[in-house]
Amino acid sequence: MTKPAKLAWPIEPLEYQTLPDAFNIVSLLVDRHLEAGAGEREALLHPGGSVTYQDLWEAVNRAAHLVRTLGVEPEQRVLLLLPDSPEFVYLFLGAMKAGAVPVPVNTLAAADEHEYCLRDSRAKLLVTHASLYEKVEGVWQGIPGLRASVVVGGAPAGCLAFETLHAAQPAFFDPAATHKDDMAYWLYSSGTTGQPKAVVHLHHDMVFCIDSYARHVLAMTAEDRTFAVPRLFFSYGLGCSLYLPLWCGGSAVLLPERPSPAGVFEAIERYRPTLFFSVPTSYAALLREAEGRDPDLSSLRLAISAGEPLPAPLYLRWMDRFGVELLDGLGATEVGFIYISNRPGAVRPGSSGQLLPGYEARILDGEGREVGPDEVGDLWMKGESVAAGYWNQHPKTRATFVGEWYWTGDRYTRDADGCYFYQGRADDLLRVGGQWVSPLEVESALLEHRAVAECAVVGGMDADGLEKPHAYVVPRPGEVTDGLEETLRAHVQARLAPFKVPRWVSVVAELPKTATGKIQRFKLRGIDAPR
Repeated sequence: MTKPAKLAWPIEPLEYQTLPDAFNIVSLLVDRHLEAGAGEREALLHPGGSVTYQDLWEAVNRAAHLVRTLGVEPEQRVLLLLPDSPEFVYLFLGAMKAGAVPVPVNTLAAADEHEYCLRDSRAKLLVTHASLYEKVEGVWQGIPGLRASVVVGGAPAGCLAFETLHAAQPAFFDPAATHKDDMAYWLYSSGTTGQPKAVVHLHHDMVFCIDSYARHVLAMTAEDRTFAVPRLFFSYGLGCSLYLPLWCGGSAVLLPERPSPAGVFEAIERYRPTLFFSVPTSYAALLREAEGRDPDLSSLRLAISAGEPLPAPLYLRWMDRFGVELLDGLGATEVGFIYISNRPGAVRPGSSGQLLPGYEARILDGEGREVGPDEVGDLWMKGESVAAGYWNQHPKTRATFVGEWYWTGDRYTRDADGCYFYQGRADDLLRVGGQWVSPLEVESALLEHRAVAECAVVGGMDADGLEKPHAYVVPRPGEVTDGLEETLRAHVQARLAPFKVPRWVSVVAELPKTATGKIQRFKLRGIDAPR
């Protein structure tokens, strides 16, 4: 493979065939802007200052050398357990520039999930932050093939210090001789069994979804600055805080901790972003926070919502309070970013919007036939950004990626105007705060408590119309039930990420079941959740 050539951009028409075979995505995200003379423009802003495109280029090159120095070969994995920070960006892009595959993982997950990801990915290098090291301290040295653990912010004994190692590397690195169909990055996504599955994306994937969304929805320019509540380990956050701003030569605000509602308003007032990204749960919290203050959102030209459906009443409340247009959209880790979206000046409240250019979609019934307008069916879609499949999940890959088509697992209707309306999931997964939650995983945690005989977890709607886990628990005979709800919530909180903890725990005498003993979850979903 020859070295990826310097690309004249934009490529017209932008199609898979027009993208050169020798291609490394980092050339377009970073190198291109230096070649255009934009080295002094700000790329990243964070509590410690700012990073220009010249700084970013050098830091990414040093990170690429670091990965190579530690013996990571092309397409081998580098697992990143890092907060949102410049170091995350350096290492994510540096690994791809070196031909390796960065694998960001959820900073909120428990230690056993990190161990699973390390083993499943066969990572050769682990990079974490001192504040997160305890999550992997007891497991990383037992992972076969793992060459080293690098720690940002102070290295414990037995680990390598990122700052020292990074600074010692050369500031120039030629992009690796990658093919446009080589693996670029992975993200882990929850499955119906609760065991995460790695979504494998290729170097060409993000070109197609980011370019389409940036052009046709946001009309982004180099003057835009993004700020997002979703974290970089999450597909939505990775798109809006890394790919989108760097694609357009703009800038991104990175905060190491997910900000509180008050912190969101303070960050918008301090950093003056033009584009704000969050999830419906966060927008509801922001509206509650705004009742006691008058935040300055004058820098924003658009707000964007994804990750879970945005209820129409929540959209209307936001518009009435702030007047900043709020665009809801539908995306997926498997697609890379948002592929159905409302457009500025043409929002349909309660709708996910319309299909973006470059994608096709169809809604099918149980027999595989296309349904008519306003009829419910399974949403299938295709486009060049769709992932190659799931790592080490052959049956799941075959069921989800069928020829050119990707089965989203979402049920939708489409009206005569081409607007898509969410009707629920075809499986039992829940969308909570923009992240997937497997009921089985929560049920397994509940069943570890001695007081629980059996249980079932379904989605319930809170006062804002947003889905949250609702656990129904049958206690063991003789167990005291006073205070059991909070006891079980605390029990789950000690084992799982906060967004997986049941919002409500209802103690019941029995669960509804079929004649064969299968729990009838649809009957539990029909029960109103406590407000």
